[in-house]
Amino acid sequence: MAFGPISKACMASDRKARSRQLCGCIQAAADQTLTGSQQRRAVTFYRDPHSAQEIRQSDRGGNERFWKAYSDYGERARQLCG
Repeated sequence: MAFGPISKACMASDRKARSRQLCGCIQAAADQTLTGSQQRRAVTFYRDPHSAQEIRQSDRGGNERFWKAYSDYGERARQLCG
């Protein structure tokens, strides 16, 4: 379990499945795959899920690199926290 921006946003969300254990596990996956600035960027998806779609569809190089890292994070979180 870990604590950081992702776990904080997870616990503040209205998702029914949230728990300290799950949010801490998700943070641990983020710590393994995302930089601090990428984690802060990913936190915005909790408040504005549509922004994730906009970034995913963007042709900008920075957004493409971020989305690759974010996808890797998602896969790692599924493996660790599944």
